[in-house]
Amino acid sequence: MKKGMGQIFTAVAIVCTVSLFTFACSKPVKVEPVAPTTTAPAATVEADRPDHAPWEPAEAWPGPAEEEALTDTGARELALREGRTSTPLFPVYFDFDRSNIRPDQEGRITENGNYLLDNMRVRVRIEGNTDDRGTREYNMALGERRAMSAKKYLMDMGIAAGRLETVSYGEERPIAFGQNEESWALNRRADFVLLR
Repeated sequence: MKKGMGQIFTAVAIVCTVSLFTFACSKPVKVEPVAPTTTAPAATVEADRPDHAPWEPAEAWPGPAEEEALTDTGARELALREGRTSTPLFPVYFDFDRSNIRPDQEGRITENGNYLLDNMRVRVRIEGNTDDRGTREYNMALGERRAMSAKKYLMDMGIAAGRLETVSYGEERPIAFGQNEESWALNRRADFVLLR
């Protein structure tokens, strides 16, 4: 059984690598970089992605027209980069063994906060995730610290605590299965899931 799972993970890693290479070789779209701010910026259009995932250059992020034209592989890659976060929200990525909001991720969480401020009836579950390095117990605690850090940031923006749930999945729900920095970086995140 373990050998079969290892082969599946290897196949998924190869498909992801080929997909990333194919996607990276497509025509890049210019995206203006967003400087981190300490105050909430004006609302932006959903497709104007305020930041990019931690491992890719900003110009590789597709614009609205390119997103519509993505192949199935491209759509899967975009979904992979956005974790389990509900549209129109953004996941927030963390450094290794850290739970503080990185400056390059403030634009993403601020966008999430602005959405919640504009939609007062919406509730969100913040899901803390880690890569698979470290013990299960340590990663569950780290995932909880990440979720709580994101919750505090949103509360500081004026969002009521009663609208924000937190849960830690630690290393239990990875979206990337490679044993390399790219996969680990994808798994070190907080997802924002809309609750109905």
